[in-house]
Amino acid sequence: MSENLRVALIDDHSLCRSGLTELLTRRYGITVVGATGDADELVKLLREHQPDLLVMDLRMEPVDGMSLLARLREEQIDTPVVVLTMSDSDADLASALRAGVRGYLLKDMAPEDVADAIRRVAAGEMVVAPALTIKMINILQKGEQGQQGQARRNALTLLTEREREILQLLARGESNKAIAMTLHISNDTVKQHVRHILTKLNLTSRVEAAVLFTVEQRRAKDRHVPRV
Repeated sequence: MSENLRVALIDDHSLCRSGLTELLTRRYGITVVGATGDADELVKLLREHQPDLLVMDLRMEPVDGMSLLARLREEQIDTPVVVLTMSDSDADLASALRAGVRGYLLKDMAPEDVADAIRRVAAGEMVVAPALTIKMINILQKGEQGQQGQARRNALTLLTEREREILQLLARGESNKAIAMTLHISNDTVKQHVRHILTKLNLTSRVEAAVLFTVEQRRAKDRHVPRV
């Protein structure tokens, strides 16, 4: 989808809007159908252009990001949302997840990582900034309870040794690039392994896989048995 990926932007700082528009369109070939700092204008923009994604700041004035997310739900606008913010607080991350965002990125990430994350969200994955993976795990791990969570934990035994190595690095919040360097393999090979891991575990995102792995590690530690 990346060749035809269309996004809308909202940020209350015009410099951020223009800079991100320039970055995505000229360097990474992602079409920006519109960029604004106004909530009313955004609603019109989303209805008119129906972009694949909305990239938005979280702390904005006069309408903050969480209020905007609530308004979009009320307006029955279901455009997937990627948050791009300076805030790494647990509260903001948890609130954004509860609001159903598909990505939570930090503005100090490398440009190529931001673009890659946007493409991954467009492809159906949930993505968070690597620096926030542990916080995400602590927030989401309760979701791995019950029969479905147990079935996924059982599926961990289906992973190869290499896949388990990669899953452990994912749980530490490592990017594909960092994993490739650590294991001395190509970035494409890492991506292929991640796809296989998600398929075997019946998951849609690397974050969910990291949560699953961490929960099972903690269970194994509590049982005083070797890790999976």
